[in-house]
Amino acid sequence: MHITQLNRECLLCLFSFLDKDSRKSLSRTCSQLRDVFEDPTLWPLLHFRSLTELKKDNFRLGPALRSLSICWHSSRVQVCSIEDWLKSAFQRSICSQHESLVNDFLLQVCNRCPNLASVTLSGCGHVTDDCLARLLLSCPRLRALRLENCARVTNRTLAAVAAHGRALQTLHVDFCRNVSAAGLLRLRAACPSLTLSAEHSAAMIPDQPPLARGCAASVFPAAPGGQCLPHATSSCGGRARD
Repeated sequence: MHITQLNRECLLCLFSFLDKDSRKSLSRTCSQLRDVFEDPTLWPLLHFRSLTELKKDNFRLGPALRSLSICWHSSRVQVCSIEDWLKSAFQRSICSQHESLVNDFLLQVCNRCPNLASVTLSGCGHVTDDCLARLLLSCPRLRALRLENCARVTNRTLAAVAAHGRALQTLHVDFCRNVSAAGLLRLRAACPSLTLSAEHSAAMIPDQPPLARGCAASVFPAAPGGQCLPHATSSCGGRARD
């Protein structure tokens, strides 16, 4: 029996066991398999291990997408996390090759994937508050947003969660140094049922532009009583967990 004699349901099942590159290769063999590759129901889950994968043509974005993760574990992440005004010309040239990739990709997700339920971004040092706010607006069914080591994420993302994350049940902002204790406390007050993880974020040294270093206390105020939030994961409205 030839593979093209299988019905569409069987072909979709077969494709589901393949990685993105294998799906793309198989789709090049005939128009019938190309149609299966293009079927939105084949793509409920997308995982990317590097930013270069975002530029490939081996996947499809569509309304069936429920879970998206971009986890970049590379030495270049450290360069992305350096404050812009401290980067050397060489470091800026490195970042220029990929600094817009995640934001541009997420804008496509906003336009094509309204049913997205879970997003994980790790090591995405250039993702911005504005992009995340638009994601929250465009994906009203988003239940989990996990951010780790995203240096550009600030209290503005927390405010966007409070304003637009109506379905959000879980928020992680781990190792996001520009999230402050005061911002986390405001989010807790606004969203008492939200499960919140902010491991090390509020205790890290935030970015301070040279002209703002003298007024850092007013830009990143401490929690009431001068106490920072615990480093470990905590549940919004509850006590910190070890």
